[in-house]
Amino acid sequence: MKVYKLKELSKQDIHNICLRQLEDDGSIRERVSEIVNRVKLDGDQALKAYSLQFDKVELETMYLDQAELAAIAASIPPDVKAAIDVAYSNIKRFHEAQIHSEAVIETMPGVSCWREHRAIERVGLYIPGGTAVLPSTFLMLGIPATLAGCKEIVVCSPPQGDGKTNSYLAYCAVLLGIERIYLAGGAQAVAAMAYGTETIPKVDKIFGPGNRYVTQAKQLIQGNTLTAIDMPAGPSEVLVLADETANPSYVASDLLAQSEHGVDSQSILVSTSSEIIDKVIAEVEAQLSQLPRKDIAAKALANSYAVLVEDLAQGMQFSNQYAPEHLIIASDAYQSLIPQIVNAGSVFLGNLTPESAGDYASGTNHTLPTSGYAKAYSGVSIDSFIKKITFQLIDRKGLNNIGNTVEVLAAAEGLQAHKNAITIRLNSENGY
Repeated sequence: MKVYKLKELSKQDIHNICLRQLEDDGSIRERVSEIVNRVKLDGDQALKAYSLQFDKVELETMYLDQAELAAIAASIPPDVKAAIDVAYSNIKRFHEAQIHSEAVIETMPGVSCWREHRAIERVGLYIPGGTAVLPSTFLMLGIPATLAGCKEIVVCSPPQGDGKTNSYLAYCAVLLGIERIYLAGGAQAVAAMAYGTETIPKVDKIFGPGNRYVTQAKQLIQGNTLTAIDMPAGPSEVLVLADETANPSYVASDLLAQSEHGVDSQSILVSTSSEIIDKVIAEVEAQLSQLPRKDIAAKALANSYAVLVEDLAQGMQFSNQYAPEHLIIASDAYQSLIPQIVNAGSVFLGNLTPESAGDYASGTNHTLPTSGYAKAYSGVSIDSFIKKITFQLIDRKGLNNIGNTVEVLAAAEGLQAHKNAITIRLNSENGY
């Protein structure tokens, strides 16, 4: 990992190292556009061709039904089943607390306003399944979708080598009451849910993390269709802010946990101590050699770095500029730093709170904004699956109270019909 000293960097230098743009972004956009257009035109035929090309699977059917999912789920190892059950319970408990109604507000006598939420009717969940199958993502998306009350939940995930899905995803489907998993992955799955095919229904909003191809597809369809997306959630990233109270082996394990997601992941260490940086880098090298996915993690680390800062406040300033998907505060002073956190997807406090806990089972959602989008986006929650509709009710007293205000403002804007909509009611209700 390259090491920078923040005091030696210019504003432009800091801006540059916070960028996540990679050299081949242009070529990826072009390739994704080609995939999306082919799925739009050729539907299932395109999906089957891409499955053969990318997944090396010749699909006979585009989905697994409820009976097939139940049969596959029955083969899940007992320890994995028990772990999924615990994670399901914690995630559900956390998200259930986000459901609440809002009070009716009388803004002036006779004028009542309020909001009610309604579930998005058709949502699409993309569950990655490339170098790693992620049942945790299925729970993170499926639980809030079902709690919100979405009428139709379309799930897409790449087929495994046998043309099916694995027992982990199948068991999650059974837990969530999902009746089908559509066997499509990558940018082509996003396109299928955006436009609809002969088999896969068109949805109103697409959720789920993925590689750069999936992220590009989501951004492309958001601009070209009426289908919304949860957020730009691309290659995963973590920033660890550590001081002299941090445990180097813990910090190294957190950096490696992020790095093993994919070769384009990024792990950033920001520390007040050069000694801590040295010890963490040594620990990273020692732990890396023991990882089954060490080749992937090593490539991600080549795209990562450490930053030496003068104090924790300066470290937080850098973190807020970077706007990490995951922020770990590896310091005993975490409590005093909480008010300084402005931009982050999810925060992990203290030396005993690894990011992997949030990835799987603490209860918070792990579908989070990446690439600096934490400056403007939140992670997935119940709110992501609902719309909030405003209501207002005006009685005769309210009409008299608010009428003149609306008439004057409408006249000032030169909108006579707006003014008339009030005046005609006032005249009628007051006997003029």
